[in-house]
Amino acid sequence: MAYSRRCKAGLAPYLHKAAYCLIISYTADSLERKLAMKIVCSSSVLLGEEAFSTLGDVVVIREQQINNEILKDADVLIARSGIRINRDLMEGTSVGFAGSPVSGTDHIDAEYLNEMAIAWCAASGCNANSVSEYVISALLYLTHRHGLILSGKTLGVIGVGNIGERVAQKAEALNMNVLKNDPPRKAATGDERFVSLRETLEGSDIVTLHVPLSTVEPYATYRMADYGFFEKIKPGALFINTSRGDVVDSDALQLAMDRGVILQAALDVWENEPVISKKLLDIVDIGTPHIAGYSYEGKLNGTRMVYRELCNYLEVKPVWEPPQSRTGNTLEIDALGGTDEEVLWEVVRMAYDVDADSRCFKAGASSIPLSMGEQFIQYRRNYPYRKGFADQPVKMINAEKALADKTAGLGFQVYRR
Repeated sequence: MAYSRRCKAGLAPYLHKAAYCLIISYTADSLERKLAMKIVCSSSVLLGEEAFSTLGDVVVIREQQINNEILKDADVLIARSGIRINRDLMEGTSVGFAGSPVSGTDHIDAEYLNEMAIAWCAASGCNANSVSEYVISALLYLTHRHGLILSGKTLGVIGVGNIGERVAQKAEALNMNVLKNDPPRKAATGDERFVSLRETLEGSDIVTLHVPLSTVEPYATYRMADYGFFEKIKPGALFINTSRGDVVDSDALQLAMDRGVILQAALDVWENEPVISKKLLDIVDIGTPHIAGYSYEGKLNGTRMVYRELCNYLEVKPVWEPPQSRTGNTLEIDALGGTDEEVLWEVVRMAYDVDADSRCFKAGASSIPLSMGEQFIQYRRNYPYRKGFADQPVKMINAEKALADKTAGLGFQVYRR
C-alpha cells in the first residue's frame, strides 16, 4: 500500500526555506520506509550513496555529467561546488531540494531557487577545522623557510566566521597576537574587538583571508585585495588566501610580491580558477588547487549536514550515521635540542605537509601535458582525503609542558614522556 504526504522545508538556520511543497510517496510495508523519489548525487560526495539511499533511489554520477536532462525527473540534487546550481541547470526539472555539502554558496543561484520555491542548503562550516589546519601548516612552513619566529608576531584575520575564528584560536595557541576584521559582524554585534581593515593591514605581519565571495554592497568582497589593499599592507608581510580566488586581484598581488611588499604568499584559491595564473603559481611559496578543506573530516561533515537537512525537509527521522573517524598512527617526536617552533613544524609536517602538496601540484603543472585548467581539476578530483590533527595522536619526548600545550592548542592529542 502506498500513500502520499506533503512535506515542508525544514527550519534549520542554514536551510533556506521555500514555499514549494514536494509531494513524495512511500510504501507502508517497506522496512526502511524508503521514499519513492529520485536523488541525483555527485560521485564526489563522500559516502553520498550510503547516506542518501536511506531516503530514496540514488543515482550516483560524475559532476561533469550532471545536466538539465539528467535532472528532468529528479526530486533531489546533491552536488559539490563543481556544479553551478542555477537556472540553466534546474529550469524545467522536478527538483524540489538542492543540497551542496560544501561551506560556500557562490556556486548557488539563491535568488533563482527562492523564486522557483526550490529548497536548498549548503554545509556552512563543514570544513572549517580542515582549512584552519591548512593555514597553520602554511604559517609554520613559511616562517620556517624564511627564518622567522611566529611567537609575538601579529596575524590579521580578515573574515572571522567559522574558519577565521578557528585560525585565530590556533594562532593564539602559538603566542601570536591577532587582529580581527569583520565589518558585518561588527555592525551586528558592536564588538569593539573587530578593527578596521586599514588597522588590520598596517598592523599585521601576516594577513589571512576568510571571507565569502560577494558583489553586494556594503560588504562586497570581490577583488577586495586590490592595488589599494596591498598599498596599505605592512611591508614584508606574509599573505594567505584560502577563501575564494576572486577576492584577490592577481595582478595586484603579483606586483606587491615583485616589489617586496609581500615577502611571500600561500594560495589555495585563485582568480579565474581552474584556469589560474601560471606566473603567480611559480612565484608563491605555497600553491595548491583549492584543497585546503579536503580532509576526510570536512567532507564527511558536509555529507552529514546536508543529509540531516534533507531529512528535516522531508520530515523523516535520520537513520544514517557517519562512521566514526579512525585514529591514525601515533606521531612521535623528540623535542630535545629544537626550538618550540621547529618542533611544532615537524609535528605539523608529519600530520599534514602543505609544502608537499604544493611541490606536487607545481611539478604537475610544469610537466604534465594538460592545460592549466585540466591539471587543476585533475589534481582536485584525485586528491586523497587527509586526516585531521585530532585523529593523529602525538607522543612528545623531552618536551616541556608549554610546548605540549601549544601542540594541544593546535588540535592534537598529546602524550608526554
